[in-house]
Amino acid sequence: MSQSPRIPNGPGRCRPGPTPRPHTRAAEGRRRRAAPPLDALALRLDGKAAAPNTIARKRAVFHAVLEYAAELEELSANPLHKVKWKPPKVTETVDPRVAVNPRQAQELLTMVTYVGGRGRGRRLMALFACMYYAALRPAEAVGLRIQDCHLPLKGWGRLTVDVSRPEVNTQWTDSGDAHEERGLKHRGRDDVRPVPIPPTLVKILREHIAEYGTGEDGRLFRSERGGVVASTAYTEVWQEARRLAFTPAQVASPLARRPYDLRHAAVSLWLNAGVSAPDVAERAGHSVDVLLRVYAKCLDGHKDVANKRIDDALTA
Repeated sequence: MSQSPRIPNGPGRCRPGPTPRPHTRAAEGRRRRAAPPLDALALRLDGKAAAPNTIARKRAVFHAVLEYAAELEELSANPLHKVKWKPPKVTETVDPRVAVNPRQAQELLTMVTYVGGRGRGRRLMALFACMYYAALRPAEAVGLRIQDCHLPLKGWGRLTVDVSRPEVNTQWTDSGDAHEERGLKHRGRDDVRPVPIPPTLVKILREHIAEYGTGEDGRLFRSERGGVVASTAYTEVWQEARRLAFTPAQVASPLARRPYDLRHAAVSLWLNAGVSAPDVAERAGHSVDVLLRVYAKCLDGHKDVANKRIDDALTA
């Protein structure tokens, strides 16, 4: 049997290395280049896990950028097409420990009025009341205007919510302002959301308007200089109110840790009071499936009701 000739060693000569497996190295290179950016999409700027909607939005933007690069022939193809990546599972359910009961909510709203000099907390009490009694998101409460409010002398009123003023980096707004006027979350720009409000909130808003008036654009809530209320301002007031209203153990707990938790408390209260899921979803600005998924752990006592109905059916 003949043998292959040996390649002698010498100047300019080298031993042949092992033959690379086709496509393996290229595929591994693509995976390594694509995976780190995708992993980063699942994180917020503070390093914590991002919400599923945030991950999906960022991945869509990243995909569009790579598609454009391929269109310009900067890349031979979009590498995401050959990368299998699943974002980490992030729980979307609300922790029931954050929801205050009505007595605790009233105590917190009272303590807000005692925070800060020159009525700093007092002028923000109605803002927090809108988050609790109407389940408004903070950005929706900040953008609330007098023309959005129906506040009768007696009975229930109504808020017609159609504007949100989320706080963003000024580099990302067209106006250069920290608060950009936008439509409602997950809704079209011209969509509105009517929210019935109880007499308690009607009274709070009427008293707030009588004491502080409104801005030139009709906004109910303004800073001391007439600007849009910053999230840092109302968060500082909220944290101080928690320390005044709660015991040390409650302050250290997740109970109403953020102003947004007032909205969670409101939606939880409505569901546990027996208000139908479609009605709660309409008031809160959710779809029914998202509502039931997010607030599944906040439903209290429904298993007992279901068990009783099953017992009645079995013994009928």
